[in-house]
Amino acid sequence: MIKTGKTIIEFPPLIEGVLIKRYKRFLADIELDHGEVVTAHCANTGPMKGVLWPGGRVRLKYSPSPKRKLDWSWEQAEVPSHNELKKCWVGINTSLPNKLIRRLIEANCLEKELGVISNIKPEVKYGLEGKSRIDLLLEPENSNLDNRKIYIEVKNTTWCSHSLALFPDTVTTRGQKHLRELMSVCPNSRAVLIPCISRSDMEVFAPADSADPLYGDLFREALSNGIEVIPCSFGFFNDHISWEGVKPYRSFQ
Repeated sequence: MIKTGKTIIEFPPLIEGVLIKRYKRFLADIELDHGEVVTAHCANTGPMKGVLWPGGRVRLKYSPSPKRKLDWSWEQAEVPSHNELKKCWVGINTSLPNKLIRRLIEANCLEKELGVISNIKPEVKYGLEGKSRIDLLLEPENSNLDNRKIYIEVKNTTWCSHSLALFPDTVTTRGQKHLRELMSVCPNSRAVLIPCISRSDMEVFAPADSADPLYGDLFREALSNGIEVIPCSFGFFNDHISWEGVKPYRSFQ
């Protein structure tokens, strides 16, 4: 088991620079510290509310390949924290949260919440029409008191209000659908929403009614229908990501 505050993923040191602009959703121009301006892939199609700071410091991964159109990937952004004396690094790559949560489960960091897991399957078809894909489908060990399968939906969470982590940061019909799909598997299976809080300065999670009131209503309906919520927090550094523990949640912003 990985203890709180310890490294969960390591990687080669990222390269720092300053964000000039983000455009066409997938592109960002960044000036590296030695003056070169590069265009990086932005693996975040949302508005990045509270995270998009032109002139702010960012971290990039350099991974040239004939199969890639761009050699650079934007991974992290430094943003103001609710503590005005500090700033905080935030993970902006939306392809990373599923990997982080899977790593947590494999390391038994969520055994208290989920029980002992024997098998993990990603991207399994499920839902009202059988056309959706769940992020992670868990099969518990036979020794567990609750042997139901566990459907896990992971949501990258970077927006906040002071120390309150919020999701979503805009209207999300996809996120609304995911809550409905999760409710459809209850009570025969366990349904779990995991907000992946990709910053270490948050204390509590809540649905962002101010950004998407319908999502907030569905969140509360989901709770009443048996869906579990396990907010997981991480810290982001230039060469690793740390596990910062499970955070409490509340049902209103």
